[in-house]
Amino acid sequence: MKDSTKKLSKEFGLDNVEDTAHLYLYIKYIDHYLNMLGGPMGLVTRPPTSEIPPDVEEVLELFARKVALLSLSPETSTYHGKIVALEDAQKLVMVEEDVELRGLEHIIPYKTAHDIVLKNPQNIVVFDCPCRGLQENPCEPLDVCMAVGDPLATFIMDHLGDRARKVTGEEAAEIIRSEHERGHVHSAFFKDVVGGRFFAICNCCSCCCVAVQAFNRFKTPMLASSGYVAKVSEDCTACGDCADVCPFDAVTVDETAVVDEAACMGCGVCEGACGYDAISLVTDPGRSAPLDIEKLIAEQNGK
Repeated sequence: MKDSTKKLSKEFGLDNVEDTAHLYLYIKYIDHYLNMLGGPMGLVTRPPTSEIPPDVEEVLELFARKVALLSLSPETSTYHGKIVALEDAQKLVMVEEDVELRGLEHIIPYKTAHDIVLKNPQNIVVFDCPCRGLQENPCEPLDVCMAVGDPLATFIMDHLGDRARKVTGEEAAEIIRSEHERGHVHSAFFKDVVGGRFFAICNCCSCCCVAVQAFNRFKTPMLASSGYVAKVSEDCTACGDCADVCPFDAVTVDETAVVDEAACMGCGVCEGACGYDAISLVTDPGRSAPLDIEKLIAEQNGK
């Protein structure tokens, strides 16, 4: 057994064999796991290219089915994401100190999995997006998902082979910026079997991402708003660029751009696409608060 596997088990699941097995199989066979989640709903267009032992596949499918059922409600969901605006996403990969933030339901509005615990957060591993790998014509590049901190980052590096690589915080922030320019959404993902905590940042497109597709097509509440909403100013020229790129179909254009605030997830893609600085993100007090890691750390330290 690899040292990273031992450390993962010690950190997340020695007291619960089922959770330990779930986490191990989820990471090691994540493409198969997501195919089992998204395949029955038509959210993937090709199966994984690798094969796994039939007995492992059977156990993995049991775990995936359980997660699929629990994801139907924020009250029961054990696997979900928080949309994060560009600057907040970049802050998550620039943390230089260990962090332990618990009980963040006002930010991650789910009953399960809402902690941020970062150990050695400067250890960041970028790996191929399993959702993009399950599509016939995926968005590129593929290596845009990020595990932040140990023991998970080292485990992924050890088990995903040439599909994973280490990067610096600055390199991770640049990947996030480039994905933002491509019109992709930053999502911080949380999962119960990862100690109920944040474990990865994904840069999601609405055409490949299983979570975004499930949210858009079936209203599966796997994603929470960033805490912001897009506002259109009088400088709008009704060019339509914002409507073309919105991943959640929240913008329409007539004489001016109009944001459906109920549908807007506050991702900021429209803001980045507007060439006239006519759209900006503002906090929405009616939603869960933004995930601003710098602010949370400062509040914890009493600054």
